Amino acid sequence: MKPIKVGLLGIGTVGGGTAAVLKRNAAEITRRAGCHIELIEVATRTISRAEGVVDAGVKVSADLESVVNNPDVDIVVELIGGTGLAKDLMLKAIENGKHVVTANKALIATCGNEIFARAREKNVMIAFEGAVAGGVPIIKAIREALSANRIEWAAGIINGTSNFILTEMREKGASFADVLKEAQRLGYAEADPTFDIEGNDAAHKLTIIAALAFGIPFQYDKAYIEGISTLDAADIKYAEELGYRIKLLGITRRAPNGIELRVHPTLIPEKRLIANVNGVMNAVLVKGDAVGSTMYYGPGAGAEPTASAVVADIVDVARLLTADPQHRVPLSAFQPDMLSSDPILPIDEVVSSYYLRMQVTDQAGVMAEITGILAENNISIEALLQKEAHGGTAEIVILSHLAVEKQVNAAIKRIEGLAASRGKVVKLRMETLG
Repeated sequence: MKPIKVGLLGIGTVGGGTAAVLKRNAAEITRRAGCHIELIEVATRTISRAEGVVDAGVKVSADLESVVNNPDVDIVVELIGGTGLAKDLMLKAIENGKHVVTANKALIATCGNEIFARAREKNVMIAFEGAVAGGVPIIKAIREALSANRIEWAAGIINGTSNFILTEMREKGASFADVLKEAQRLGYAEADPTFDIEGNDAAHKLTIIAALAFGIPFQYDKAYIEGISTLDAADIKYAEELGYRIKLLGITRRAPNGIELRVHPTLIPEKRLIANVNGVMNAVLVKGDAVGSTMYYGPGAGAEPTASAVVADIVDVARLLTADPQHRVPLSAFQPDMLSSDPILPIDEVVSSYYLRMQVTDQAGVMAEITGILAENNISIEALLQKEAHGGTAEIVILSHLAVEKQVNAAIKRIEGLAASRGKVVKLRMETLG
């Protein structure tokens, strides 16, 4: 079989890792793919860096268009990121009949419907394992290994920066601001960490997981997103006292009236394996009706962990180049004419359990008022923690059984309006993930 020729767009952290893995493991990759895979062109703004990574025979330039227009390139690997130039280049590569491998989660989550439709028209493959959870093979697991199952739900720790921060806050009792500075010093957080700590990065990845799990279009714009920047160390401490740990989770679930698609800080029972995923590591739980719960764990970012996924995609594409397009695994896991129209549920309609923390005047009758308001909104109490009063103010933590979000919000509004209330009620969602 003739060599498969690859063109690389971008040679930053992941691009450099991809070039290094292709070079170091060339013999092993050839044995797996059944043909030689050759990197022939790299386009990047950092030409000197590229020349220090690739072999002398590889063309290196700053001309991105050259890669997608090169008639010798079979597979374009897009690793420049973003949704503007990257999209234009990807669509041009598809138009030119080239297969594409990408780790661009934002592009797939926000433009995947358009890109996949164009790829189907041109009979080319789009591979994107590296877009979710770095080196963890969650895309292949959902799209292929679990294809016998009706997926019930998936939940994941899919942002290493946030997980590092929450781990440090729990283990050291430190504030969010202090741990964020440490994460930036160690290189785990960007100078502008907004995308990570506010949940956007996780929501991009969750959008992809949901589309593959339930056979729905990519709908990032309908995801509920709540980050960790306002999380108080006190809540992490109280959760621990009650037998829970707080993680930034992406959760997607098949509900009777639609699909849940939400990212937010979540209390998880500390006995759950996923509650013990710490530092910058990622993990995704998937529940199928036949297999039950399965968990996929590993490094969610980094040069070679993500390159592992990118190169595996290149190998997959190489293996399938001569296959009839009708016999390839569908890009979205389901046949394109059989996608579901199930709606994404607004957060107000989601059913969950809740952690509520409030400060109230330490006086007789207050607890009765609070429990009465909860009961009127069909919210039953699972556990209650009352801390010792200071200066006439008591702090109360309530864990609820399952309740509808809009009813919880209505109850909170009434509690905050009580004469005895002292400030806002803190609300966090809880999941058993059993």
